[in-house]
This record gives sequence, structure tokens and C-alpha cells, in this order.
Amino acid sequence: MNALFSVICYSSKQLKDGTSPLMMRITKDRERKYSSIGISVDPKFWDFKKNQPKRSCPNREYIMQIIRNKESEMQQRIFELGMRGDYSIEDILATPKQSAQTGRIEDFYRELIEDYQRQGKTGNSLIYTDSLRSLRSYCNGKMNLRFKDITPKWCEYYEKWLRDKECKETTMSVLFRTLRSVFNKAIKANIAEQKDYPFNDFRISKFDTSTKKRAISKMDVMKIMEADLTDTRDYIRLSRDLFVFSYLCGGINFVDMAYLKPENIENGRLSYIRQKTGKRINVTLCEKAIQILQDYSGYNGGYLFPILHESEHRTPTQRHNRIHKILSKVNINLQYIGQRLGIEAHLTTYVARHSFATVLKKSGVNVALISEVLGHSDLSTTQIYLDSFENSQIDEAMRNLL
Repeated sequence: MNALFSVICYSSKQLKDGTSPLMMRITKDRERKYSSIGISVDPKFWDFKKNQPKRSCPNREYIMQIIRNKESEMQQRIFELGMRGDYSIEDILATPKQSAQTGRIEDFYRELIEDYQRQGKTGNSLIYTDSLRSLRSYCNGKMNLRFKDITPKWCEYYEKWLRDKECKETTMSVLFRTLRSVFNKAIKANIAEQKDYPFNDFRISKFDTSTKKRAISKMDVMKIMEADLTDTRDYIRLSRDLFVFSYLCGGINFVDMAYLKPENIENGRLSYIRQKTGKRINVTLCEKAIQILQDYSGYNGGYLFPILHESEHRTPTQRHNRIHKILSKVNINLQYIGQRLGIEAHLTTYVARHSFATVLKKSGVNVALISEVLGHSDLSTTQIYLDSFENSQIDEAMRNLL
């Protein structure tokens, strides 16, 4: 008997946030078992007849994509087990970690993706999911690849396939860097062998990932800071304030600003842990930055800025989707502000980060102090430099911003 499966909302179980987990229900040989797919929904947003989120469900498209991916993975797994002969429901439910011992790349990818989902690292899980999807497509949906199959020559063929699909250099760089990361993790887990490592000969650095200069001059930053926007919508002014706050506070990126709470402010300083690196950043708050915070002190969503709301964005997925939705709107508003002020550069929140770094560099500040916010790939080395500086040195450097 072939196995049957479907994703259901397991409404009999309720999580702390009031949602119920989505489970893969698998039936074979009159036996039924369930396996979590790593996300949950409020039962009131689930259509139990159609076994899918209602149209009114927040993040419906994202949830549907996760369901489709899981169903595709399950279909592929059952197909592969069927090709090998008879199999049991336990074989279907074998954890990726167990399956990864066979050296199959897809199994190890799945383990990493599920780990990231459990940790709430939605962005990472999406990057690895996109990489796995690309590999599946290259292999025509038949992912029997093992780590020993990934040779320098295989990488060359994969690169040619990507170029034939007119992939951008930056996209190819991300796909290969993700694959390299998976390979390194597999070696560390004793699933792949060091002798099979292909990236000593196949150099990922050859991809052209250079971007146009993002920094603007100190004069242009002051234009943005002093612009009269009283005749514009609240969201336009919020976008400007977030840009200025980032510039004045060490180039803090948008995601970290979104997560700031009142407890991150203490004794006139901003102290927070970066979402990307897990490192603590501590900078002084100048008078202008304090004024911006005071302008939004009436917001009661639990955060400093009206981007996230504690009662509305409770899960990692909800917060991730909300942040990216608002970031897109903020960047559109910044483009409008730039055009209004006659600034030729394409303004985004990331321009504030680069401008912070560039202005300090031109002011003679030690590059080691500001290299982290420039987006260097060797973050560990950057953090070693940063950790050696006292707050007084950073505070002195920050005085060059105005």
C-alpha cells in the first residue's frame, strides 16, 4: 500500500501564543502518524475542509509555500523509498539527522532548515530552502546527490546551468556560498569527508558581487536630517527618522532597529545584540537620536519604533514578514525623500549604514573601529577588533558624525 499524506492543523494542541502546530499526517498500512512541519497558525484562520489557511490568514502565501515545500519533500521521499522496495511508516519519518548519515545532501539540508525554523531564524531557513530548491531543479527533481558527488567539475556544470538561466552574479554567489556552508557543516558533523571538499579548486570569489557605491556625503545626510517634512504622511517622516537614527547610532541596520525595546536604552546609551552576528553593540546616544526616540515614545506596541507590535507579531515568521514588508515601504519612501531633496543617490536604509562608516573614515577614524558596519565578510576578525575598543574611543569617534 502506498503512503498517503496531508498537512493538517493540529487544533487539539495549543501553543503558548494561542496557535496550533501544522502537522504532516502520514498514513500507511492502516497506521497513522504525525510530524510537525515547523510552523503554526491560529485555528480560526484555518479551513479544516480544504486543509489550508483561509484567505484572511496573515502570511497566507508564506505558509502555503512552506506547505507546498513540505509536501514536495514528502512526495520525493516516498518515491525514493518506493524505488528501493518495501518501506514502513518509520522509514518515512526517519529524521534528517538519521538519514544524513547516508551522505545524501538533501537530507542534511532538511536537517539544517528545520533547525533554523526551530530557532526562529526564518531568514536563514529561507536561504537554505532556496539553495535546496535550486539544486533540485538542476537535478530535475531527482535529488540523489551525495557530498562525494560535488566535485569541482560538478560545480562548473552547475555554474553553467545557472548562467544559462541568466542568474545574476550575486545570486550565483549566494547559492554557492550556501552550498559551501552546508558542505563545511557536513564535514564538521562527520557526514562528509574533507578529501571530497571541492571549494579549494572551485573558487567562489570569482563571482562579481561588487555593488555601486552606497554612501552619501555628510552634506546630503544633513539635508535629510534637516528637511521639513511636516506636509508629508507619517510613514514618510518615520522613514526619514529611521534613516537618521541608523546613521547616528553606529549604522544600526533596519532589523536591529525593529527589535529595539525600552530596555535597550540605559544611561544615555544604546545597547543591543545584533540579530545577524549575536554580538553586543554599545554606543552613546546623541541629542538628535534621543529626540527621535522621544517622538515615538507614545507608541504602545512594546518596541521603540512602530514597526513590530508584541500582540500582533508573536511568531518569528510573523516578525520576519512584517519587518520585510515595512522595510520595502521605508525604502520607497526614502527614494521619494531623495528625489524631493535633489539627492542623486538611490536612498535605502543601507545607505545610512555605509554613510556612517564613510563619514567616520574620511574623518580619520581607525578603520578597524568601523569595518564591521561596512559589511566585511570576515565578521569574526572584525568583532575581535571591535571588542578591543573602549566605549570612550567609540564615543569620541561618533562625534565626527555631525
